[in-house]
Amino acid sequence: MINDGGAKPETLLRVAEIGGRGRSLVAAQSLRAGQVILRESPLLLYSAFPFLSFSVSPYCDHCFRLLASSAHQKCQSCSLVSFCSPNCFASHTPWLCESLRRLHQSSSSAFSDQPSDRQVQARFLLSAYNLAAASPSDFQILLSLQGSGSSNGDPSCSAGDSAAAGFLHSLLSSVCPPLPVSISPDLTAALLSKDKVNAFGLMEPCSVSNEKRSVRAYGIYPKTSFFNHDCLPNACRFDYVDSASDGNTDIIIRMIHDVPEGREVCLSYFPVNMNYSSRQKRLLEDYGFKCDCDRCKVESSWSEGEEDENEIMEEMEDQDEQEEMEDSVGENEEEVCGNGVDDESNFPHAYFFVRYMCEKENCFGTLAPLPPKTHDASRVLECNVCGSVKEDEVGVNQ
Repeated sequence: MINDGGAKPETLLRVAEIGGRGRSLVAAQSLRAGQVILRESPLLLYSAFPFLSFSVSPYCDHCFRLLASSAHQKCQSCSLVSFCSPNCFASHTPWLCESLRRLHQSSSSAFSDQPSDRQVQARFLLSAYNLAAASPSDFQILLSLQGSGSSNGDPSCSAGDSAAAGFLHSLLSSVCPPLPVSISPDLTAALLSKDKVNAFGLMEPCSVSNEKRSVRAYGIYPKTSFFNHDCLPNACRFDYVDSASDGNTDIIIRMIHDVPEGREVCLSYFPVNMNYSSRQKRLLEDYGFKCDCDRCKVESSWSEGEEDENEIMEEMEDQDEQEEMEDSVGENEEEVCGNGVDDESNFPHAYFFVRYMCEKENCFGTLAPLPPKTHDASRVLECNVCGSVKEDEVGVNQ
């Protein structure tokens, strides 16, 4: 299923400075719908389960596949993590094992009283410190990513982030075994900031009950972190964590539709169904910026009652309206998704929702064509959340 159509991903994108958006990734050549433009392995991975969680993680602590009930290996030294194979167990370094054991044994009331996300941050820091010892060159790549941890120069850094960094540095430096590298409070703050703005979540499997999915693990993918956000993305990410193949924790970026050379390639940092105020709040709190994409420019003028995307989606379910919309916008796909809209339209993303949003209840995933095997684009769309596939009826009817 993963096929880049012949061209190497390294030749498909280039870094460019775009006014008002800073460092961006743009198409170095014309890109086709469904084309794989990047496949990347994580620099580091860590569990999303709170450190002092009462529930035991059902995932391998290295590849994060679901553990078979009878075929997994639990670490006998720290008794805190399990692995699906000897190869995965080999990633569990003596320093990390001892750090986990000491932290669990000394779990002070101050740590146990911390919110769950603070405990997950402790997991990240242990993974980052471990990376510094195991692979100094990879640790330097981590340090090169966006996020300084300074409230003066980092818009994503809040007073709460600074307090968390101080607490976790004090805790871990007093508990963990010595490292061959120097870990300072400023470095700890910088690492947490880089995690906040660069980490990608690997989700739990979809449930037939349609319950909201949780994150099973977080990963740092340096190249993927170069993609800017757009509320009408022209690319989306896929992962196949539970697949049996090697590289199951790789992130795959696929084009949603055709994009010409020189156009910026963007992802959405969250489900595209979120309304304007929720998107702006999320971006400001988590990434430190206000989105000024074409979709947000339109929606910023809507009244509060017009803003609910779910209500809009319900209205669009009327088949007659959908057919009329598909006929009217089918010739203008590139204008309504992918960093370019008709300014006179009061709903430029209607077409995107009709064609590229998964119809399954409570999924809210994004659809992208399967990688093309010939010159023609695939007519089969795959959801990047639930994995379902469907015929691209809109594209067929054009």
